[in-house]
Amino acid sequence: MEIIFHSEHLINERASTSVGGHATSSENDEAPSHTSILGRRVPCFASPDSPNGHEMRNRLPPLTSPMRIAIVAASLRILGGQAVQARRLVEKWTRDPAVDAWLVPINPIPPWPLRWLLRVKYLRTIVTQLVYWPLLLRELRRADIVHVFSASYTSFLLAPTPAIVVAKLLGRAVVLNYHSGEAPDHLRRSPFARLVLKRWVDMNVVPSPFLRDVLASFGISAVVAPNTIDPGEFGYRVRTALRPRLLSTRNLEPIYNVADVLRAFALVQARHPDASLTIVGDGSQADALRALCSTLGLHRVMFAGRVPPDEIHRWYDDADIYVQAPSIDNMPLSVLEAFASGLPVVSTGVGGVPSMLIDGEHGLLAPAGDSAALAAHIMALLDDPAFARRLAAQARQACAAYEWPAVRDAWISAYRAVLPERKGVSLLAGTNRVAVPSRRARTDGLIGRTIDPSLPVRVVDKMRRADPLGPPGAA
Repeated sequence: MEIIFHSEHLINERASTSVGGHATSSENDEAPSHTSILGRRVPCFASPDSPNGHEMRNRLPPLTSPMRIAIVAASLRILGGQAVQARRLVEKWTRDPAVDAWLVPINPIPPWPLRWLLRVKYLRTIVTQLVYWPLLLRELRRADIVHVFSASYTSFLLAPTPAIVVAKLLGRAVVLNYHSGEAPDHLRRSPFARLVLKRWVDMNVVPSPFLRDVLASFGISAVVAPNTIDPGEFGYRVRTALRPRLLSTRNLEPIYNVADVLRAFALVQARHPDASLTIVGDGSQADALRALCSTLGLHRVMFAGRVPPDEIHRWYDDADIYVQAPSIDNMPLSVLEAFASGLPVVSTGVGGVPSMLIDGEHGLLAPAGDSAALAAHIMALLDDPAFARRLAAQARQACAAYEWPAVRDAWISAYRAVLPERKGVSLLAGTNRVAVPSRRARTDGLIGRTIDPSLPVRVVDKMRRADPLGPPGAA
């Protein structure tokens, strides 16, 4: 069995073999070559009718069936980046003929007689698990691929692990979408998590090169599919006159270090008495942060609490500078939202932030834990509004890499790389064409018969059992 990816974004026009990320000429122009797609070597085929035999075949069956994807993630009852990203994916796939996707919430609502238990610590975990496992058995059964969002530590055991176990029991392919900026510590501490990522899932997908490199340091392969944003949901506004109106939209948890945002704001307000700071979000540090405001003698600080994703754009539009100070982070959606809104961004340069925000080009970065440096960056923007506008304009241009067309290509490729064969199924959407041939197509000569030697043994064994036309490796 061979898979042909028809996409100019995925396949070189000339037949080549990917070696360490560099293309080298194939020794045999008539034999299928390979290209690196999301880190995996996939066969490519040249058409004998094209000049030099190097253009791709263009024989595509019509669309017959979408890929069925169960997306296991938090619903918006747990307001955070993963829940927002999962909802965006489901909404985008709803309008895409290539994919039939639905959300399987990790936080299902129990029957009404048990709902009061959700207010009791520990009991709510037990009740949620009692509802979650049967939900997984019911919903994953109808999926081709199970796309599982994942964080770290206890959450890893309670949310993605049950979904992975059920998916494997049902014989479904699993794509683990690992998002946590705490990955270095989590994977160092947890042999179980390393085992799951190495052996139990079919592909690890992460939203940033930072996380890809972290996983690689533990011998775990991963590919990058960035978070997506629709800039149309946020009104880009040029700040001609930059006011000292600051915004932070991170949850009030220790890793986001909102306390340093308050300390930086104290320095800014000492110089700009009319400065204001709005903090959107909630969390375990809410009371401590309000107390810190009093200790620092701050005024014009608003704690807005939780804001629904559909309303968050209003808060960005009302501000002039976005600031955050996480001590651990991955690829925050809040930074992309600020980019799309025209806000110059000041952040600590931790985790995956520097891979999305180049210091001095898309915003300004400060060392973690250095509130004085944060304040200095904020005041530098206030002193030079033209510089702030230039940063905001360049950041808005950078959003193109996170818009749906680019992110869609990455996910389609990831799904196709793990999709079990469904006889006669093909996909066609936009300019990206994907085909898995039926047996008749193979015998008609549409597809070659060479097996990619980089495929895992278990995949080759499955292909051997499914295709009696000849042993794997037969040309």
